[in-house]
Amino acid sequence: MKKAIYNSRWYVLAALVLILGIVPLMGDQYLLFFCMLFFLYLALAQMWNLLAGYSGLISLGQQSFVGMGGYVVAVMSNYYGVYIWLGVLLGGVFSALLGLFMSLFIFRMKGVYFAIGTWIFSEALLIWFSNWEYTKYGMGLFIKPNPNISMTEIYYASLIVGVGSVALVYGILRSKLGLGLMAMRDDEAVSETMGVEVFRSKLYCFLIGAFVTGSTAGILYIFQVFIQPYKAFAIDWTVKLVFIVIIGGIGTLEGPIVGAFVFVLLSQTLAEYFSVSMLILGAIAILVILIAPKGIMGTLQEKLGFEILSPRRK
Repeated sequence: MKKAIYNSRWYVLAALVLILGIVPLMGDQYLLFFCMLFFLYLALAQMWNLLAGYSGLISLGQQSFVGMGGYVVAVMSNYYGVYIWLGVLLGGVFSALLGLFMSLFIFRMKGVYFAIGTWIFSEALLIWFSNWEYTKYGMGLFIKPNPNISMTEIYYASLIVGVGSVALVYGILRSKLGLGLMAMRDDEAVSETMGVEVFRSKLYCFLIGAFVTGSTAGILYIFQVFIQPYKAFAIDWTVKLVFIVIIGGIGTLEGPIVGAFVFVLLSQTLAEYFSVSMLILGAIAILVILIAPKGIMGTLQEKLGFEILSPRRK
């Protein structure tokens, strides 16, 4: 009986993906836009959740990879006329290389010092890009896709990274690497004595997060057409991701899915109240934390044992 229920979940998830795949055929531009944002924020949030929720690596500098991914796409399309989707992949590669460079320094830190270290890197990148003539200083760059692409193409790219991020994290968590990451999160010293290669596990996790974040940001900035350093490297990105993961449930696969939907819905609803929207989102986050400290999905799992995508191996 349990096996039948477990298998039926996969059929339901496959049906949902198929339905989302035909959204462009419905002709509703707002629904297309909403779903596109949902997938992009889902991918970004899954990567932050992989770091903080499953590996214990609380990063305040994910905007480093957002900005790097976006700027690589902008530079490649502006100066070299590179095929736009190749530019997106290169954005992910350069973000991973940036993550590799950052790891030389921040992996010597732990806890709050690690978080601050990642944030300092993003601030340094903001200053660098805003004073770099090659990227037009703080004025920013327009993105000129080669060839011109439609909203439908951007939507399907968003769908791929959104669904792909969930599948990627699910696969990682059910692998030997994932078991090591969760053991490391719970007790790093004990996990190391049990044979977990802590540094290598952290590095793999950090680089995967950087690559996916950079690639996703490239798609987002193709849609936005313009990138500017004070926005691309702003800590607002990490604040949004923290909100999504905390609301949905940190350390759960379903948490970022629920959190991304709630965030996009609220951000669109509060768009006309931009000056106070962050205050309202903050108040909502505090309210959820008070009512459900483990987030929506985390609380459901704790109270009812409700799981859709379990990382536990049968």
